[in-house]
Amino acid sequence: MSLSTGHECAEALRGEGFEVVELDAGADIVARLGEIQPDVCFNALHGRWGEDGCVQGILEWLRIPYTHSGVLASALAMDKERTKAALRAAGLPVAHSVIADKSEVQARHIMQPPYVVKPNNEGSSVGIYIVQKSANQPPFLNEEMPERVMVESYVAGRELTTAVIGDMALTVTDIITDSWYDYHAKYDAGGSRHVLPADIPQEIFDACLSYAKRAHNVLGCRGLTRTDYRWDEEKGLDGLIILETNTQPGMTPTSLAPEQAEHMGISFGQLCRLLVEDASCNR
Repeated sequence: MSLSTGHECAEALRGEGFEVVELDAGADIVARLGEIQPDVCFNALHGRWGEDGCVQGILEWLRIPYTHSGVLASALAMDKERTKAALRAAGLPVAHSVIADKSEVQARHIMQPPYVVKPNNEGSSVGIYIVQKSANQPPFLNEEMPERVMVESYVAGRELTTAVIGDMALTVTDIITDSWYDYHAKYDAGGSRHVLPADIPQEIFDACLSYAKRAHNVLGCRGLTRTDYRWDEEKGLDGLIILETNTQPGMTPTSLAPEQAEHMGISFGQLCRLLVEDASCNR
């Protein structure tokens, strides 16, 4: 996913008149950046290391302005439980969850089913287990799951999302899938269908915009973020729950955030340019 995002953004920026060098980040990243000496680093990385404050710290140390959120916001948003604590303190709706040992989760139901088990610091719906209401046994987690995991109350309903660029919430997308929005639904061709603007009550639409902007600010983000929701129609506004805020949303022309930007009259190239122009250090 990072390579796809990086290539698409590089091409878009070349179309905007920028001189672009593509760098596949590895153990030699400090040396490579020293050789290239870029004016700005466009961070197209997804997941741990590239999204959790680590590469942001390297860029701060090298004094290279970079796109998207800074060290603190990136680290905070990647930690799901701490993100929830910050959002909850700001009066934003999040699902009940606990952090537990993997062995304990496999030994007994940590909470009444249905619930979800997932890593506390991964993205792209990696390593998620849904324990159904009818489950008699706790889940068996594969060996790749960390020793400490998040157990979260299952939130039923529709998948909604809102992107924020700078200080503007864009629109609301209704994500329609055959089951739920997992890794394959996100990245495989035909895995999901996006309806934007979402055909939902105005009260819910406005709340999505407001919550996304507030979450962006509470976490201290900059540049582009995307806040994901589940919405239980039967509960009205009380059924709108924030799942997470993504500080490095997918950046191909058909990804959710660029799709919303296009809907608002911001082309993919213009979106990439806006992120470069917003790049900085010390944030």
